[in-house]
Amino acid sequence: MRFGLSKKQEQFQEECRLFVDREVMPLANQMDRQENTSEELIARVAEQGYLGAVVPSIYGGSELDYMSLGLMHEQIGRGCSSIRSLLTVHGMVTLAIRKWGTEQQKQQWLPDLATGSLIGAFGLSEPNAGADAKSIETTAELVDGRYILNGRKKWITYGQIADLFLIFACYEGQPTAFLVERSSKGCTTHAIEGILGTRASMLAELHMEHCEVPMENKLGGIGLGLSFVATHCLDYGRFSIAFGAVGIGQGCLNDSLEYTLKRKQFGVALREHQLIQKMITEMTVHIEAARLLCMQLADLADSGDPDSIIAGWKAKYFATSILGKITSDTVQIQGAYGCSIDSNAQRYFRDAKIMEIIEGTTQMHEMIIAANAYTSNEYEVK
Repeated sequence: MRFGLSKKQEQFQEECRLFVDREVMPLANQMDRQENTSEELIARVAEQGYLGAVVPSIYGGSELDYMSLGLMHEQIGRGCSSIRSLLTVHGMVTLAIRKWGTEQQKQQWLPDLATGSLIGAFGLSEPNAGADAKSIETTAELVDGRYILNGRKKWITYGQIADLFLIFACYEGQPTAFLVERSSKGCTTHAIEGILGTRASMLAELHMEHCEVPMENKLGGIGLGLSFVATHCLDYGRFSIAFGAVGIGQGCLNDSLEYTLKRKQFGVALREHQLIQKMITEMTVHIEAARLLCMQLADLADSGDPDSIIAGWKAKYFATSILGKITSDTVQIQGAYGCSIDSNAQRYFRDAKIMEIIEGTTQMHEMIIAANAYTSNEYEVK
């Protein structure tokens, strides 16, 4: 199986790489320390069209194919997992409106989401409901022509600055999706600080106390919130994280190669030590394998193949599982410097653990991939 990039895709990949090197990398460690994303950087990301990556061109978006989306997420992930997370959750909200929204909702929200005039955030997790999304406790009821939402959402990426939240609540006992504006009466956010990784992703807890939402802000049908809307969004989330994890791995490899070329120990360049060579070899092969799984995923998604769903679970599982060893080895190679705040390695190391948790834990992936192996026609069990 061979995946070749078109000239246009190669050019886009190079543009993303240069943008990350020029605009993202110089700020990544500082933003991580400050637990805050630069407003100017978000504006530059928007100017590049990255926030409108999945918005149809008729609404002002870039409307990238999946392979190009993957290339973008890999490069941004190499630079800063927090910014990549912004592209993820913003894209999830955008995709939900694109697929499940009415024409009025599309015209109202998509143009501003495409330009970054509005920032979207995904509101599924709660204090008592994470991977078990069916246990959400947030409720909605219809009162005098408006939906009234009550509940709390937690670990909301970029919830501190988002303008539009995609919220999942139980209406008449059925999971339903709603678009909730930050300015909605009864909606407040509270910053979450001190997270292990992706520290610049500006997490927040969202409180809805008799939060008033217009009837026209219900997204999709009643009862379709989890099985259709959220599932579609989470598929995209895994796609983004898988490619972003490859980016983290590539960033580690780049830094390790640069460091071992310059650093000497016992009068010999680190690159000459066989144990260092073993680490570099494992990094190289694992990253290439993960990238191939991701490219297969993008190829299937671009062709509309339903196997892209399970391919997303496999790609995200492998790409994130290998990061623990890759990032640990990168810190090990750099020694004390790798543990310092000046090194990308310590940030990659912490971010890697987050990748194994969000959009489905490693253990959830193992359950789903194994179940698929038993039921798939791809394998003949005798």
